[in-house]
Amino acid sequence: MDELFTPENLKWRDRAREIADRVVRPLAAKYDRLQEYPWEIRDAIKEAGLFGVWIPKEYGGHGGGVLDLCLVVEEISRACGGVGVLFAVNALGSFPILLAGTEEQKQHYLPQIARGEKLIAFGLSERNAGSDASGLTTSAREEGDSWIINGQKKWTTNGGAADIYSVFAVTDATSKSRRISAIIVEKGDPGFEIGRREDKMGIRCVPVVELHFDECRVPKDRLLGGRPGLGFKHAMMTLDRARPGVAAQALGLAAGALELSTVYATKRQQFGQPISGFQMVQQMLADMATQVEAGRQLVYAAARACDAGVAELTKLAAMSKLFCTDMAMKVTTDAVQIFGGYGYMKDYPIEKYMRDAKITQIYEGTNQVQRLVVARNLIKESGSLDHLAAFIPLPDHENTIADSERAAQAAGA
Repeated sequence: MDELFTPENLKWRDRAREIADRVVRPLAAKYDRLQEYPWEIRDAIKEAGLFGVWIPKEYGGHGGGVLDLCLVVEEISRACGGVGVLFAVNALGSFPILLAGTEEQKQHYLPQIARGEKLIAFGLSERNAGSDASGLTTSAREEGDSWIINGQKKWTTNGGAADIYSVFAVTDATSKSRRISAIIVEKGDPGFEIGRREDKMGIRCVPVVELHFDECRVPKDRLLGGRPGLGFKHAMMTLDRARPGVAAQALGLAAGALELSTVYATKRQQFGQPISGFQMVQQMLADMATQVEAGRQLVYAAARACDAGVAELTKLAAMSKLFCTDMAMKVTTDAVQIFGGYGYMKDYPIEKYMRDAKITQIYEGTNQVQRLVVARNLIKESGSLDHLAAFIPLPDHENTIADSERAAQAAGA
């Protein structure tokens, strides 16, 4: 499939694959066990120049866009889903600045992120505002030349390790459509502290923390875009562009699990032959491979749509996230089954793939929410299909009753 990519695409994909095999894979189990941030892996990714792939060249990046981002995330996640999100969350955190920041904000923050000198996190979710992103209670008020932030954020991936935070807060509680704004917060700002660090089932090498704001004072020029009230719009635009990255993480997990399963099935002997010789195992491998390839094409389509500036991106982004994360959970579960009892043991790498896959169905919008997004967009688009109504006339009420009576009489006879 290399013919479908540009030389630049292949360069970043191959560089990510080399880092994944040489650095990430040998260290994945260690940092999963320790639940510590793998700074040595971060340094290898930084030295490879990968942190700048999605950032435009005018801001110190490589100008690759979302497709290159997804290719890198997929390759890293083949080796470790935790490191995959460790990398991808920097795109999530920086997309609000890319999409809505002032020119001064872009020039100040994006080159540091592109060089891998500073990490960034995305502070949207709260204890009572997960799927309901409009229900935030963290607030920010103007005071002189500053914004004063109060409240808490939950589930902030990369928190603690990050130097920069895109934080969403209520700036006008009386407004329905313009109540939320985005503000850039930096490590060390007075009144800003990292709270509880979560003990997670999977993606254990990347921290997920609470953010605490107690009269946190930040300069007024940190308001994203320089205008209040646009934060919810900025958050939704960000998620449309970040969800293909989550899909790529899930795709990488599934592809990595498939590769390990295929190798194991050709080596593991039962009843005097490799288990790859049994038709039931062959069926599982074939189904896994087909699902992985279907997901891959959906991820690449969504990423290319992002880079092309397609206006109606929401549905495709949701589809890619929904399909690939459900697929990853199924493929990694089947992989554990192929490994049998060994698959359930931490001595083998495969159970980690299943643990890492589960969160992809939950964060950046649960898959139940993704289904709602897809369905609502389909219904909204149905007006363009009105010409088909002539071929599916709705049943007449009286005739329907008569048909039902005739059917009942026929059944009684």
